Amino acid sequence: MKPQKTLAVIAAIALLAAGCGRSGSGGEETPPDAGQAVTGDFGDLKGICKPGSAKGSPAQGVTDKEIKLGVFSDVGFTKQSEFIDAAKAFTSWCNAAGGINGRKLVANTRDSKLMEVRQRMLESCREDFAVVGGGSALDALGVKDRLTCLMPAFPAQTSQVGNLGSDLQIETVAGGPSYSPYAGYFNWLLKEAYPGSAKNVGIIYGDSPVAKVIEAHTRQGIQGSGGTISYSEAYSPQGVPDWTPYAQAIKSRGVKGLIFLGSFADLAKLEQVLTNINYKLDWIDTNSNAYGPAFLKLAGPAALAAQNNLADIGGVYPLENAAQNPATKQATELFAKYAPGKPVTLQMIRGFVAWTLFAKAASSCGDNLTRKCVFEAGMKETAWTGGGLQAPVDLSKPDAPAQCFNVEKATPQGWKPADFKPNQGAYRCNAPAIKFSNPMGKPVTLADVGKSMNDVK
Repeated sequence: MKPQKTLAVIAAIALLAAGCGRSGSGGEETPPDAGQAVTGDFGDLKGICKPGSAKGSPAQGVTDKEIKLGVFSDVGFTKQSEFIDAAKAFTSWCNAAGGINGRKLVANTRDSKLMEVRQRMLESCREDFAVVGGGSALDALGVKDRLTCLMPAFPAQTSQVGNLGSDLQIETVAGGPSYSPYAGYFNWLLKEAYPGSAKNVGIIYGDSPVAKVIEAHTRQGIQGSGGTISYSEAYSPQGVPDWTPYAQAIKSRGVKGLIFLGSFADLAKLEQVLTNINYKLDWIDTNSNAYGPAFLKLAGPAALAAQNNLADIGGVYPLENAAQNPATKQATELFAKYAPGKPVTLQMIRGFVAWTLFAKAASSCGDNLTRKCVFEAGMKETAWTGGGLQAPVDLSKPDAPAQCFNVEKATPQGWKPADFKPNQGAYRCNAPAIKFSNPMGKPVTLADVGKSMNDVK
C-alpha cells in the first residue's frame, strides 16, 4: 500500500465495527455549456474529447449516445468528495467539447463507504463499461469481482497489495508494486539533504492491519536507502489524548527523521508537543495527505517554523505554482467552473490524470469502443503526463520503479517546493530502484479467477 494514497482513512479503520449503510449509484451527465464553444484539448493533449457520430453498442455500458463509467469513492464514510469532484469537472468539460466521438460520458458514483467495495463492484460489473478516476481504501475487496467480469480500471489511486498492479488495470501513479515508490525521496533525504539522520529514523503509525503493511513497506524503503529504523511505535487511531509520551520517546531515542503514517491532524498535535519541549528533528515526512491548507492551519505557525515538514507528492506539478504550468492552470480553472468552492487537492489532480488517459484511449477506438481496445490503447503510453499535470510515467511497464519525484515543504507561509535539486523541470528524475524484499503479498491476476486476456473483448 502506498502511503500517499490512503493514509487519510487509517483513523477510520478502527471504527469498522460501527457498520455502514447501503450505497446507491447515481449517474450524472452534465449538459454542455449552452452557446459556448469548448475545445477538446487539455494541456498538450489534442482532441481527446470531440464531437462525432459514433454508432453501435460494442460493449456493456456503451451506446450510440453515452458511455457509462464507475467512479469509486469512500465519500459516504470519509465525507471527502475529491474523486467525485474530479469526475464531474472532467466529464462536464469533455461532454461540452462533444464527448468521446459524440458519445457523452456518464459518471456513476460507486460509494464504497469503506467496507462496501464488493457490493459496489458487483453493481459496476452489471452497468459500467469501465471504472475510472476513483479509488477505495479497501480496494482489494473488489478486485476479484472486477477481473471476473473483465472490467478495465483506470484508477486515481490503488491502495491494498491485492489491487496494486492487478491485471486489467492501468495505474498512472509511478512505482510498480514490487518497488518502493519513495526510493528517490528517501535517497535524497538520507544521503544528500540530511545524512546525519540516516541512522536515527523513526516511524509512528496507526495501529491497524492496513497501516502495518504500510509500515513494513516504509521500513524496507528506508533500509534500501541505507537508513536505520531506530524507533517504531503504533498509536491508537481512535485517538491519543496526550502526545507527550510519544514526543518524549522521540527525544530520548535521539530520532533525527520521523515518518508519520496516519492522520495529519494527529501529526499536527504531535508536532506542537515536540515544539513545546524544544525538540526539533532534521525532518518530518508528513506523507502527501498533509499537502494542503488543512495541515498548515492545524499545525500552526509555531510548529511549522520549528519543524521541517516535507512531503513527496509523487511527481505531480505543485498546486501552489499552478499559474506557471498550463495543464495545472487549466485543471484548476475547470475545477473552479464545475466544482465551485472546492479546494483543489492532490487527489483531484490524480483523478483528472486518470480521466485524461481514459479519454485519449477511448477516443482512439472510434466506433469500436471495446474494453480490449481501450485497455490496450492505454497500455501503449510510454511517457504519460496527463497533458502536463505530472512527471512522465511509462504505462507499458506496470511493475517498474518510479523514475521521478518532487518534494514539498510546509512553511508558515504555505507549501512550497523544497530544495531537492530538480533536474527535469519541476521534478527530479534520477531515482534509484529499491525492490521490496517482502512485498507483503501479491496482486490479483486474471488467472486467479480463471480468466486470461483472451477473454477480454
